[in-house]
Amino acid sequence: MIVVMKSGTPAEEIERVSQELYHWNLIPEKCIGQHKTVIGLIGETAIIDPGQIQELSPWIEQVLRVENPFKRASLEFRHGQPSEVLVETPNGVVAFGQNHPIVQVAGPCSVESEEMIVETARALKAAGAKFLRGGAYKPRTSPYAFQGHGEKALGWLLKAREVTGLGIVTEVMDTADLEKVAQVADIIQIGARNMQNFSLLKRVGAIDKPVLLKRGMSATIQDWLMAAEYILAAGNPNVILCERGIRTFDQKYTRNTLDLAAIPVLRSLTHLPIMVDPSHGTGKVEYVPAMVMAAIATGADSLMIEVHPNPAKALSDGPQSLTLEGFEQLMQEMAPLGKFFGRWTQTPVTASQNFAQTRDRSLVAGVSHR
Repeated sequence: MIVVMKSGTPAEEIERVSQELYHWNLIPEKCIGQHKTVIGLIGETAIIDPGQIQELSPWIEQVLRVENPFKRASLEFRHGQPSEVLVETPNGVVAFGQNHPIVQVAGPCSVESEEMIVETARALKAAGAKFLRGGAYKPRTSPYAFQGHGEKALGWLLKAREVTGLGIVTEVMDTADLEKVAQVADIIQIGARNMQNFSLLKRVGAIDKPVLLKRGMSATIQDWLMAAEYILAAGNPNVILCERGIRTFDQKYTRNTLDLAAIPVLRSLTHLPIMVDPSHGTGKVEYVPAMVMAAIATGADSLMIEVHPNPAKALSDGPQSLTLEGFEQLMQEMAPLGKFFGRWTQTPVTASQNFAQTRDRSLVAGVSHR
């Protein structure tokens, strides 16, 4: 149930109404918009007559029931207003959401060495990425496959963060590792295989870190949003949804089926920001650029793209990884489309341009020192 306050309602009146609702054994959560404030009510509201709440204040415009089983994640809960997730990185605050530029998240599936991840991070930053993704702990289908370097890899990610200022996105697989991961990650990723690990969802919901929730490979959209609800219900409002492909009929030609129809569906259901991972969604690098363009056209707020300095020698997911040069080229190609939809701020600098600018600055510095 939500309570929509009239435009111009005094802050004191909003607080008074909220306090009154506490006495009804309800938890009021305020959403302050540009023109109106909405109070979401959590608790047993089925037996409450909306008219009773309406009588609490002449400043109440309307009282509405949220029909979806996912309450906090519902678009109704924010009265149709999209939310934003603000992430603090060494390079500044980055915003995820419908009213912001598309955020680029890129990097290898697994963190293989300090040298490799720092080299990759430098190239990604030069191309325009805002976040470095890389797995320290890796869930693999086979117990004999590379499982990641664990805590050691977290240290390498931290080094890449210090060198480049990029934000870090990395996955947590177990509640036992959450504290260690949270010390390094700017965004904590819940992978597809853990989407319904409810103990883990509750734990990440109780910490003050943004959470990237990947869709399970066999999850319906409602399953996915209910998983997000666990995180939101535990007190963490900063959730980003990531479509990464679902398991369907044909696994011969693509690894998964990237469900781009989920983006407009989610727009009608939830206020949460949406990311798309075309690398896992296709499993083949040759299809990634086309799916990137399609994701931008359908309204994605962010893209997660796998990039490796030498995909042929990658310890995991090499066939779906772009080279560093391939990512730079893709960033150049997607910029005009992003600008067309009003979701791009500037054309990223190419590696050659970055080298030329660095050289020019060095020459100027040399002249001034003389």
